[in-house]
Amino acid sequence: MSDCVAPSPLPSVNPPVSAHLQARIEREFWTRWHGLWGGRSLLHGREAGPGAVRLNGNDYLALTGHPDVVRAQTQAIRTDAEYVIQSGVFLLDAHPARRLELRLAALMGKEDGLICQSGYAANLGLLQAVADEKTVVYMDSLAHTSLWEGARRAGARALAFRHNDPDHLARQIARHGPGLVVVDSVYSTTGALCPLIRMVEVAEAGACMILVGESHSLGTHGPEGAGLCVALGLSHRVHFITASLAKAFAGRAGFMTLPAAMRHYVLSSSYPNMFSSCLLPHEIAALDATLNLVRRSEAERQRLRAHTVRVRAFLEAQGYPVHQGTEQIIALEAGTEPDTMVLRDALEERGVFGAVFCAPATSRNRTMVRLTLHAALTDAELDHLESVTADVAQRVHPWDWPLARRGRMAEAAQQP
Repeated sequence: MSDCVAPSPLPSVNPPVSAHLQARIEREFWTRWHGLWGGRSLLHGREAGPGAVRLNGNDYLALTGHPDVVRAQTQAIRTDAEYVIQSGVFLLDAHPARRLELRLAALMGKEDGLICQSGYAANLGLLQAVADEKTVVYMDSLAHTSLWEGARRAGARALAFRHNDPDHLARQIARHGPGLVVVDSVYSTTGALCPLIRMVEVAEAGACMILVGESHSLGTHGPEGAGLCVALGLSHRVHFITASLAKAFAGRAGFMTLPAAMRHYVLSSSYPNMFSSCLLPHEIAALDATLNLVRRSEAERQRLRAHTVRVRAFLEAQGYPVHQGTEQIIALEAGTEPDTMVLRDALEERGVFGAVFCAPATSRNRTMVRLTLHAALTDAELDHLESVTADVAQRVHPWDWPLARRGRMAEAAQQP
């Protein structure tokens, strides 16, 4: 018999959390983890191998690692060693970030704008600056969470209107009065395109301002990737545009447009701008180089559109209910979290990787695997995607998903 004695367990490096917090975690998370998720993460599946088709990112134009961007970053790191890390509100007009702000604003048909840490910070900070407790904020029901959080932070009264339904918006405005209308140009979960012309018309008729989130259309839509507002000739009629630069720009930043006369007001009142450090020189240099690439990436935009049309048509033919959207974001909405885990595993076993979206990113029973297409997909990769999704359809029966059944019921209701 061994004389070895088992070592005593190491003491916890953290003191215990409160009983209230522990009960909340148990109630809101662990019951979900052990129940619906079966003791494993819904968000984290397999590791993607070297031959996997990765459709779980947002680099729509496939610009990550482009030599022009790498060169600009490297040059900035090597030469700009005397920068000061400080809040962005202190940056003077000679700073490279200011030049980038004006270049981005000009691309989007606006006179001025602000760079900030993320698209989330842009939405939160702008809404906090332009709305308050006396402002009615009319939100599309599928508007990004950061927009809802911005209205909440502003203390504004946020009223939802039915997704992509300008007539419902008009009725809400008639009942509650002028305010701020908030929509996304392309919705991040379904790839639905906003009926933006009609939304702007309704906002104008109701004496409302309008904010358009262009995170998923800046770079991919419009001339030189200027976005949907420019593509539709609406920039001069839209009060504010926000965007994440972590999508087609493949960086880490956010952007908001605003009238030049409001610049210093927003700098002095937007908390995410005031209380976050500015981007570093190599990040600004990379985004500036990326802007040049985005403007001349028309071939990539056309290729992305062709991929989108092809994949959506194939999935629809296989019985997948993808009718909610039209753009490069494609939602495979299985419905429940357990059903979505089955779908995720079936796709990943065959080398296709999407991103799982679940509550709070979606409604509780509208969980999905989101596929995001990009311009660099090859014919072989698209062929593989089609082969896999056709095979998986026979296992998961997408024509029986709740969304598919609702779609058939809606079609039947419209029949004479």
